[in-house]
Amino acid sequence: ILMSFYDVLYEIWISTGIVNFNWGQVVMIFVSLLLIYLAIKKEFEPLLLLPIGFGGLLANIPVAGIADLSISMLNPATQEVITKAGGFIGQIYGFGIEAGLFPLFIFIGVGALTDFGPLIANPKTALLGAAAQLGIFGALLGALLMTRFLGFNFNLADAASIGIIGGADGPTAIFLASRLSPRLLGAIAVAAYSYMALVPIIQPPIMRLFTTHKERSIKMEQLRHVSKTEKIIFPLAVLGINILLLPSATPLIGALMFGNLIRESGVTERLSQAAQNELINLVTIMLGLSVGSKLSAHQFLRVETLGILALGLFAFSLGTAGGVWLGKLMNILSKKPINPLIGAAGVSAVPMAARVVNKVGQETNPNNYLLMHAMGPNVAGVIGSAVVAGVLLSLVPKLMGS
Repeated sequence: ILMSFYDVLYEIWISTGIVNFNWGQVVMIFVSLLLIYLAIKKEFEPLLLLPIGFGGLLANIPVAGIADLSISMLNPATQEVITKAGGFIGQIYGFGIEAGLFPLFIFIGVGALTDFGPLIANPKTALLGAAAQLGIFGALLGALLMTRFLGFNFNLADAASIGIIGGADGPTAIFLASRLSPRLLGAIAVAAYSYMALVPIIQPPIMRLFTTHKERSIKMEQLRHVSKTEKIIFPLAVLGINILLLPSATPLIGALMFGNLIRESGVTERLSQAAQNELINLVTIMLGLSVGSKLSAHQFLRVETLGILALGLFAFSLGTAGGVWLGKLMNILSKKPINPLIGAAGVSAVPMAARVVNKVGQETNPNNYLLMHAMGPNVAGVIGSAVVAGVLLSLVPKLMGS
């Protein structure tokens, strides 16, 4: 009886977290706590960084297997291996991220929250949204060069998934990475949302670097009124063009345009409100926790992660610069004045990037109101990043198979 008692104590002891913690888990717990700190104290994308950080905490608890997709157990009676459902976050990840549902649900909510009026009123600002996607291709090329010359292990699918960080669109980054490079999903998601949160810090120095005081002071003409009919036709037209030219991007574009249509139709107020509130809030919680589940030590603590973070910053910066550069060119060629600052909003990050543009513009000219003008390239950036994701999703598997 005495030996049995000691055996029980020993079994309890070896099942504690104290015994089973490894240094990697400890490091990742501190990383997760840092994300939670940034969310609460600095208010950096708190709606996502807080659940991502907490998901990271849960994923690094030893023994519990909270983030496991499945658990294999040995049946002592039959000596057969039984596979059971994994931890609760692992199950959420399985049906939400692996199946690609959460990014699509988020896009429905984003569509319902977004007014495409500024883009419809000034369609040429869509070019600025396209120019801001320059960072995606710059980071893609950078990932391949790092593999060639610095010893990293990024294939074309990895490079494409890393590059999409430059679109500053978290759901799109998650959608593409879950399809092309699941092993890098955690690092890519954290980089994407971290740089989105840092928009007010990263973008202003780049905007000031590539514009003059005179350019930042430019006041733009008031946008024309956009009719309800135009707003209803727009999502249907965009979806139609997408179906004809790039069907592979239809899941993201279709979800975005559906959300916008229920907003603008005027006859589905309950659905619109549900998409803007209950749907997007619930999915945001589950998305954050499931992304955080990929912050486990064995998946995140790699040299590759540092490369992803560096490439993500490069992509985001290059995308911002690309939009500003085209804005400068358009101002020279256009009959109507265009403030180059609005090009920086083309990186997506709705509506934070547009607010940053407005703030920088008012620092130079207090009477300069650029918010609505910046919303044009801002929403164009959302569409643009989804289109680029569709192109990569269509081409990369074919190129890798050839």
